[in-house]
Amino acid sequence: MPRLFGTDGVRGLANRELTADLALGLAQAAAAVLTQGRHADELRAAGRRPTAVVARDPRVSGEFLTAAVSAGLASSGVDVLDAGVLPTPATAFLIDSIGADFGVMISASHNPAPDNGIKFFSFGGTKLPDVVEDRIEAHLAGEKLAPIGGGVGRIRRFSDAEDRYVVHLLSTLPYLLDGLHVVLDCAHGAAAGVSPETFRNAGAEVTVIGADPDGLNINDGVGSTHLERLQAAVVEHGADLGIAHDGDADRCLAVDADGNVVDGDKIMAILAVSMHERGTLTDDTLVVTVMSNLGLRRAMAERGIRVIETKVGDRYVLEALSANGLALGGEQSGHVIMTEFATTGDGVLTGLHLAAEMARTGKTLAELASVMTVYPQVLVNVRDIDHHALGDDAEIAAAVSRVEAELGDSGRVLLRPSGTEPMVRVMVEASEQAIAERHAQALAAVVRERLAR
Repeated sequence: MPRLFGTDGVRGLANRELTADLALGLAQAAAAVLTQGRHADELRAAGRRPTAVVARDPRVSGEFLTAAVSAGLASSGVDVLDAGVLPTPATAFLIDSIGADFGVMISASHNPAPDNGIKFFSFGGTKLPDVVEDRIEAHLAGEKLAPIGGGVGRIRRFSDAEDRYVVHLLSTLPYLLDGLHVVLDCAHGAAAGVSPETFRNAGAEVTVIGADPDGLNINDGVGSTHLERLQAAVVEHGADLGIAHDGDADRCLAVDADGNVVDGDKIMAILAVSMHERGTLTDDTLVVTVMSNLGLRRAMAERGIRVIETKVGDRYVLEALSANGLALGGEQSGHVIMTEFATTGDGVLTGLHLAAEMARTGKTLAELASVMTVYPQVLVNVRDIDHHALGDDAEIAAAVSRVEAELGDSGRVLLRPSGTEPMVRVMVEASEQAIAERHAQALAAVVRERLAR
């Protein structure tokens, strides 16, 4: 049976795969697992119930899933603070800020509106490690907590949740954004209220698109996975930059004044160089995933910045940051983690600090983004194969070695089996698009032939 938890919580088609019953059961199981240990003993000794922050993005299914999760927690003796519609990083911040025992975010991020998801955060606002998620999944079939009388939890509205988050974001800014014109694409998602308010309070002139959520239009032709409208809007309004969030606003992609995309790799390069120059980049080290572009690695090496590489997933970036006490990391997709200010990727925070770097230096976003040269990157997904056998096939390994030898220092190869379906992702970077395309297609053909089922 496949693992219920994926790379970022439990996701599925709402009311089919992700049902109210499953949401209720997951909340009860999480309450049992996350209220164990010394901290829980201290709570009981103090006569206090555990507290959880619960928030969601604007999807219509989030309403019944929030009700189910809140019922599961309260029936397990957990007091619930319902923060309403907020970005995922706001939920993480609030858990840490008020000292809640854990929290739940109901969102499917950049997925279309019919999908939804449930992700849990532990004390301190950090994502759960795989081993704890496995314990929650195993506990679905176990005995539930069932207090009675005064032992059951209460459900209350977290009335100033958004205000607390906005104040926090503004407090992190080293420079105000006076004089900058920003177009914000909020993906008809969780950032529709918070992001425009924060950028305006920071001094920017703000034009907003994708900020009219109706429960069904989240990520629909807008946001970080659909940048065309933002590119056009930036050029049309003569803005200095555009910022795109995804549905739950834990990502940030950008657009320069000419409408060119500035992806997560370039954003990380800009922030890393700035922090390096200002002495705030701990150990002069940046954490990225295996999917980050070779150009980012080259740019960092030229400036004396070390790069640590993790597998794909912002949780793994965060683990490396935490283990090494580092300040900055992220993914090409726009998950950027600044550990001085956040415990997870924060698209609003990232956009603010990117704009602040423009204010600090007086440079355009295009000038800042020129810090790295993007190597052409071709990704081919080889589907319906025995992906588990990838690491044992000598002929595939030999084919990869031949390509790596031909590319030398001017490119790289990555073969990555999917964690959720029978697929291998073949990625090749090279100095020229045609070279990357040729090698990627050739390797994909070898993988398809060798691992055919």
